[in-house]
Amino acid sequence: MTATTKASVSQILRHKDDLGEDDDEPKKKSREDWRKAKELEEARKAGTAPAAVDETGKDINPHIPQYISSAPWYYGTSGPTLKHQRPQADREGSFTKLDTYYNKGVDVSKVSTKFRKGACENCGAMTHNKKDCLERPRKIGAKFTSAGIALDEFNQPNLNLSYDGKRDRWNGYDPSEHKAIIEEYQKVEEAKREMRAQKLEEDPTAAEDEDNDGEDEDKYVDEVDMPGTKVDSKQRITVRNLRIREDTAKYLRNLDLNSAYYDPKTRSMRDNPHPEAAESDYAGENFVRLTGDTVSHAAAQVFAWEAQAAGLDVHLLAEPTKLQMLQNDYHHKKERFEGQVKQSVLDKYGGEEHLKAPPRELLLAQTEIFTQYNRDGTLVTASEKQWLKSQYEEDVLINNHTSVWGSYWKDGQWGYKCCYSFIKMSYCVGEAGKSVVLDVQEPSISDKKAAPKIEKSSSSSSESSSESEEKKKSKTEKTSKKKKNKKKSKKKKKKTLEKEKKTEDKLKKALEMEERNQRHAEYLLSKDERKRPYNSMIEVKEPTQEEMEAFMMKRRRDEDPMSQFMS
Repeated sequence: MTATTKASVSQILRHKDDLGEDDDEPKKKSREDWRKAKELEEARKAGTAPAAVDETGKDINPHIPQYISSAPWYYGTSGPTLKHQRPQADREGSFTKLDTYYNKGVDVSKVSTKFRKGACENCGAMTHNKKDCLERPRKIGAKFTSAGIALDEFNQPNLNLSYDGKRDRWNGYDPSEHKAIIEEYQKVEEAKREMRAQKLEEDPTAAEDEDNDGEDEDKYVDEVDMPGTKVDSKQRITVRNLRIREDTAKYLRNLDLNSAYYDPKTRSMRDNPHPEAAESDYAGENFVRLTGDTVSHAAAQVFAWEAQAAGLDVHLLAEPTKLQMLQNDYHHKKERFEGQVKQSVLDKYGGEEHLKAPPRELLLAQTEIFTQYNRDGTLVTASEKQWLKSQYEEDVLINNHTSVWGSYWKDGQWGYKCCYSFIKMSYCVGEAGKSVVLDVQEPSISDKKAAPKIEKSSSSSSESSSESEEKKKSKTEKTSKKKKNKKKSKKKKKKTLEKEKKTEDKLKKALEMEERNQRHAEYLLSKDERKRPYNSMIEVKEPTQEEMEAFMMKRRRDEDPMSQFMS
């Protein structure tokens, strides 16, 4: 040891009392005192300084961590010590040892026939009260009947168990009690031997039958037909297969390549291979994965993210109880607020009596759909689709009609299909009405032309004058029709011109908007990506015909080699 190290150690020891080392409440030290204490600790670990000594004169190992060597402030130590880490003799002596035997259960030696003062009012035992009674509550307690008085438990007033003694299930067990079980089994074995000896004396061939009893037990074991199991009679074990061989493999449910995807590596088919079927044996693994608490767990995760975005410090995995409490509180407040809004609307406008309807489960619980099943539980045929009925009365037939009004239509008129009658609320005459309607036919064009020729041949001179008047009328009618047609054509031309102007105006506006959009897009592309404004898709709508035409006219065609020469 050099002179400098000896001098530094002597200085450290000289200031040892000033440092207040290992006191119950150390004084506030300066930076110089902390440095000296650190140097003393390093010197003790290096062996250049003597180790600290406790109150009994024993050295304290300097390599013991500080959280073990330092005593708590309430222990009341005056110097360095490890007494608080050693077993306390006063405490250990007060506890009952684990190898000591004490009685458990009830005391059979004392039997009482009368109810005693201070006993349990339910069973009559003296060692507990009615509040702590473990017996079934009687209709009339033992206090009033004095019958069926329960036995008293063993009272152990001096029993003081330690921490380990309270949690040791074999504490207080007497090993000698196991001898009674061994003796019982020995008596059973001796009785079996005596019975076997008697059988041998009566019938010597019975010994061979007894030897074969063990073989008969496993005679029919291999014939046990249980799906998914394999029984070995020699080892008496049952092995469970990975998959029941009677089950249909997932990839065999639908061999169509365009149906649900099957992953052979994980043997999973997540979608339903027969979505068009009303009821299928296999609905896909996603159907099972979305059952149970999966949906609620996903909702809790979404709620946690929304709460974090709102400024609440909560996490699903770190604080699940806190998150559940917040979620329940949120839903409770939300339901209460919605109830208040709903009640305010009802108070203002009324109509609460229309809300008092039976629940939807009761309305849709019973149906009139007829379904037929096979023995294995599958449907024979798909159930017929039941059409929903409207709020109006249907199939109400009146006035001897077999069909409703509106079941027949002809020449722009509605009628009854049963009698071809176009008069509503009329009386049905059946097939007779059909024959009348079918017999009455409108005259054809050829008949109309032939009729005046016949009349000319058989008409008189008076009828010829009437024909001349009709010709004059027809000429005036033709002129008026021509004027009307001209007016109509002029109106149509005006309308078409107006439509063309409107479309041209719309196309001009669409072209201007397209040019603006292109300029705006070029401006955004020229800017830095981080400085671009947020492009929201909320205002996107379906483009009109004019906008599509403007886009096709203004869009750039990079594949065209002459597009580079355009200004």
